[in-house]
Amino acid sequence: MTIGSDNFATYPSLKGKSVFITGGGSGIGESLVRHFSAQGSRVAFVDIAEEASRQLVSSVATEGCEPPLYLSCDLRDIEALRAAIASAADQNGPIQILCNNAGSDDRHQTEDVTVAYWDDRMAVNLRPQFFAAQAARPYMKAQGGGSIINFGSITWMVGDPDCPAYVTAKAAIYGMTRALAREFGPEHIRVNCMVPGWVMTERQMRLWLTPAGERQIEERQCLPSRLQPSDIARMALFLAADDSAMCTSQQFIVDGGWV
Repeated sequence: MTIGSDNFATYPSLKGKSVFITGGGSGIGESLVRHFSAQGSRVAFVDIAEEASRQLVSSVATEGCEPPLYLSCDLRDIEALRAAIASAADQNGPIQILCNNAGSDDRHQTEDVTVAYWDDRMAVNLRPQFFAAQAARPYMKAQGGGSIINFGSITWMVGDPDCPAYVTAKAAIYGMTRALAREFGPEHIRVNCMVPGWVMTERQMRLWLTPAGERQIEERQCLPSRLQPSDIARMALFLAADDSAMCTSQQFIVDGGWV
């Protein structure tokens, strides 16, 4: 999988930047790792899927990019997350860009949700984003600024009925983004929220892209093309680069015109 095209932008300000990505082993996260590596950034990522993550490191290296640093981490363990961020900073330099991408949209119905399941969904989809930002902030402040990109979802805008805990967490991410942008702004740290639509990752296509889902895309999106992980990654590059220097506290929706 080769990243890059004469049709797409190269951002000189990303070259050599220390980037930390959560959930980088597959899906949107994998595309983020590939795209930032192709820009010449020093990329570190965490994931629980060790085999896929190590294959990604090898694949990026074969494309002529500096191999990303993979650190195994379950984001529900905040101390392990903090240790991974510290390790990435030690090996790649102080974190300057944070992509809070990891999440899990497992389906569930309200009547089946227990307290333990609810807490686990928050521990996967919301809590790590806050504590990753908390841990990355001192590095960014010392460097004179940085960019934090939190990943939300259009699910809370449309009110998806089959994953209420996930929808709640994704709605909360935008509120958190607004609060952190205001607090971190005096330190020249920008905080934005990336809001993907229905992205055609391998997982989404395997689990949920049914003929009914295809019809829903055709009915809801303004654009007929299927949304790809690379569409999200290219917006993330812009939000990380100096080109978006005055963009903060905002949602950036990439959904083909779904909402």
